Amino acid sequence: MKANHSKTTFKSLLEILFVSTRLGLTSFGGPIAHLGYFHEEYIRRRKWMDEKSYADLVALAQFLPGPASSQVGIGIGVMRGGVLGGIVSFIGFTLPSVIALILFALLLQNFDVADAGWIHGLKIVAVAVVAHAIMGMAKNLTPDLSRKAIALFVLVVTLFWQSAFSQVGVILIAALIGYFLYKNNAETDENHVQFPIAKRFSAICLGLFFGLLFLLPVLREVTGSYWVAMFDSFYRAGSLVFGGGHVVLPLLEQEFVPTGWLTEEAFLAGYGATQAVPGPLFTFAAYLGAVMNGWQGGLFATAAIFLPAFLLILGALPFWDMLRNNRKIKGAVMGVNAAVLGILISAFYTPIWTSSILEPADFTLAAVLFSMLVYWKLPPWIIVVCGAIGGSLLTLL
Repeated sequence: MKANHSKTTFKSLLEILFVSTRLGLTSFGGPIAHLGYFHEEYIRRRKWMDEKSYADLVALAQFLPGPASSQVGIGIGVMRGGVLGGIVSFIGFTLPSVIALILFALLLQNFDVADAGWIHGLKIVAVAVVAHAIMGMAKNLTPDLSRKAIALFVLVVTLFWQSAFSQVGVILIAALIGYFLYKNNAETDENHVQFPIAKRFSAICLGLFFGLLFLLPVLREVTGSYWVAMFDSFYRAGSLVFGGGHVVLPLLEQEFVPTGWLTEEAFLAGYGATQAVPGPLFTFAAYLGAVMNGWQGGLFATAAIFLPAFLLILGALPFWDMLRNNRKIKGAVMGVNAAVLGILISAFYTPIWTSSILEPADFTLAAVLFSMLVYWKLPPWIIVVCGAIGGSLLTLL
């Protein structure tokens, strides 16, 4: 029986790897689109989970900081094949875009891209994509005046006081405001779902998550190590992002551009390229790491930015019923979600808008790309290609 179980488990892992890799090669469109792909493949076609369990898993991923679609993929892998299944599912979904972005970064190093027209076009693509993200998130995250006020407060603070500390601080303040404003308003859901992870193992994962979050900055100061500093920056970005890949942009920009680790041109070129590949937007870290330290740096940065997502989803699964049925905790999350919008608008203004829209022709191209994305519903990779071509044409005018 044991040998048969091992064989079955191995076959399950291979199946998880095959299906998740196929999704990693074809899932364009960002985290919301990814959840649609997952539902079609895992729930409707293969019936690996029922509808209610999938909805619970999506709710948990949106409750936690980090890349929501990646965490859902990890959770599905865990339900299908345990912790190893979660790891295999993550590798399959993430590795294709990691490889593509590392290759792109290595290719860029052989060219002077600072003044290239297509690079400027990719910057303008970032304007259209983030503007679209803001529109969609504003409807869901700030439906009432109180949450609009929280978003405005966060926007003002992060524009006038630009640092990683300010972003962490306003998220904590927003959570506190939401805790008091919405502790009696948040609806509860008394349905339950069981996840195959021991609570002791989950508690270790949560302890490791918080331990690294507070210990890494100390080690960074004490050791002065470049690699520790790099790991700390990516780990902290992956730990503090509520709202998905678009929101990680300001945290990463603040970590690496002002310090001189890479130029703003290289940063925004990579952000544009990330829109053209399938898979999670957090693989932007693979590009950044590769620009700074070659392919080894790309893999190192990928591991650092996704590690918090792993630790949180594995740590929270057994405790999810308790968390999501707590009104006060849900109220705090409502405040944090409003803060996310303020951070995203701040990042939209600087560095994205200020470094991309320099003259009327730039605004014209941004408006066209935005319309193609929002109103004509064209795939993101088409927007990227058109942006690169448009940027090249603008240099000829």
